[in-house]
Amino acid sequence: MGACPTLMIILASSLFLVLPNLEVIDAVGCTGRYFNGRYGQNRQNLFSTLAEKVVAKGGFYNASLGESPNRVQALALCARGYERQACMSCVEKATKDIIQHCQQRSSFTWQQDDKDDVSCLVSSSNHSTFGNLELIPAIGSPSPLSLKYESSKNITLFEQEWNAMANRTIKAAAEAEKSVLKYYSAVKAEFTEYENVYMLMQCTPDIASHDCKTCLEECVALFKKWYWGRQGGEVNLPSCFFRWDLYPFHGAFGNLTRVPAPPRPPVQEKERCIAGRKIGDGGIIAIVVVFTFINLVVFVGFIKVHARRRKSHNISSGSAAYSDSDGQSMLRFDLGMLLTATNEFACENKLGQGGFGTVYKGTLFNGKEVAVKRLTKGSGQGDIEFKNEVSLLTRLQHRNLVKLLGFCNEGDEVILVYEFVPNSSLDSFIFDDEKRSLLTWELRYRIIEGIARGLVYLHEDSQLKIIHRDLKLSNILLDAEMNPKVADFGTARLFDTDVTRAETKRIAGTRGYMAPEYLNHGQISAKSDVYGFGVMLLEIISGERNKRFEGEGLAAFAWKRWVEGKPEIIIDPFLMEHPRNEIIKLIQIGLLCVQENATKRPTMSSVITWLGNETIIVPLPNAPAFTGSLSQFESATIAMNEDVFTELSCR
Repeated sequence: MGACPTLMIILASSLFLVLPNLEVIDAVGCTGRYFNGRYGQNRQNLFSTLAEKVVAKGGFYNASLGESPNRVQALALCARGYERQACMSCVEKATKDIIQHCQQRSSFTWQQDDKDDVSCLVSSSNHSTFGNLELIPAIGSPSPLSLKYESSKNITLFEQEWNAMANRTIKAAAEAEKSVLKYYSAVKAEFTEYENVYMLMQCTPDIASHDCKTCLEECVALFKKWYWGRQGGEVNLPSCFFRWDLYPFHGAFGNLTRVPAPPRPPVQEKERCIAGRKIGDGGIIAIVVVFTFINLVVFVGFIKVHARRRKSHNISSGSAAYSDSDGQSMLRFDLGMLLTATNEFACENKLGQGGFGTVYKGTLFNGKEVAVKRLTKGSGQGDIEFKNEVSLLTRLQHRNLVKLLGFCNEGDEVILVYEFVPNSSLDSFIFDDEKRSLLTWELRYRIIEGIARGLVYLHEDSQLKIIHRDLKLSNILLDAEMNPKVADFGTARLFDTDVTRAETKRIAGTRGYMAPEYLNHGQISAKSDVYGFGVMLLEIISGERNKRFEGEGLAAFAWKRWVEGKPEIIIDPFLMEHPRNEIIKLIQIGLLCVQENATKRPTMSSVITWLGNETIIVPLPNAPAFTGSLSQFESATIAMNEDVFTELSCR
């Protein structure tokens, strides 16, 4: 059912709509400036294929169309358990409602139809909302019926039970990350006053878990502020959806296990019993004084003991301060604590595995999540690589470098403890057809720029000068906000600040990402990392693995298309609707980075300059290395580290 267009417009504040029932919800939230005809046409063109695309991409789709300032970003989502045709119909109806009711640059609607058992989201904006928490505008719809209680004293009890259910549902939704359609929870519970209460929550899958929790908490708070006392209702925000009622309004409730009602709180009495005897308020005061004194004595004693222990051992984190030969402070973790944190390195906690070891997710005693890298015995990363990684990472602090928290080397166990980066490695997105659709051009551009900034810090801005030597997408981790972090410094090389190039007899790295002068002659410099960055950049743009182009490699393939005047051939189909000239510019930068002559390759600071300035003319590239067969260098002696952070399936 439609709503008056004037009621749909939201400027600086939130709008809530009162509808006669909740069977079909089609309210639209609008905000921002009014647009001209070109923006409206771009939005309509983008909306025309949205229903088909969201079904084809597994229930979630993000895209854009047009050039700034008339560029339109759109996002569509169908709730878990959708049927193909119902999802398409829902999205089509949502786009029509937005076009009909909203003439502003930002808009969204959560459609819900209980008859077709489907709910969906469509949003549009002139700026990228992907990966960002959006809390404005807000739309609400209450039930027209009021809650009825058996007695007045049960009003408080109902609210307690309702709050507990809401908190439980928020927690379940924010922690649900088993598929692309994550952040979803449907709960059915028994209440004292009512036989069943149903609650449904969902966030868009592109935001971080803590943002999902924030969004749902805001929905619940708004419902209680606006509609408390109503017999059901919902609140919608651009990033999340919340609804509850006294009947199963969605098919997801069909197979849920009923949660029993919480126990009634104990009856409060003026007199309390201790050891079977009733005492009055005066007795309670005396007992409180005695217990307070005892607790104070115990607390003082505990503080003294705890102060002594902290000198040698940090209880809250299971770690102790340690200094290396250069006086660098780091944390030495207790093995027993790491065994507890990872549930004794349980399979379900595995994050990835490679030639040097296995990475597990762990939770410390203080609740902090960490990534625990347990090195494999005889893996090739022995004392040298272990000490190298510990020594380097304890001195490096940059938002685009993974942070080393400490280490453990007890008995035959050699372990590194890192900050936990929840979105795994970049290759798990780029080379996955389902996840790659989540990476818009804006997000890929931000990731490319973040990697480049991390390398500038390593090469030029830190107190040390470090060459990574094993740059590849599996060594780029993504945090909760999809910010890239360069990882795995086991093969990195430390340079004196006034040294620009060196030679090594031990070649370490991954085939296809190593510069020719390094692979063939052992010559290592910052330009070696630039080469690896160029290969990664081309992989991010194309969505294809470098080794897929057997016989020549991605760089040589891209170069041939560049010479032919057809560089767009390598562009990922998911990016074809994005600004072509901007993408081709980055292909050009990638080809500059993989030139055979190392002196012709740019520095990473030059790459940052090109990325941040649209007016600077980027030089034309020369031919890359290895335009012939990859077999030319397959026989080289390489300390291989092919899949350091590959996704696992536990058995």
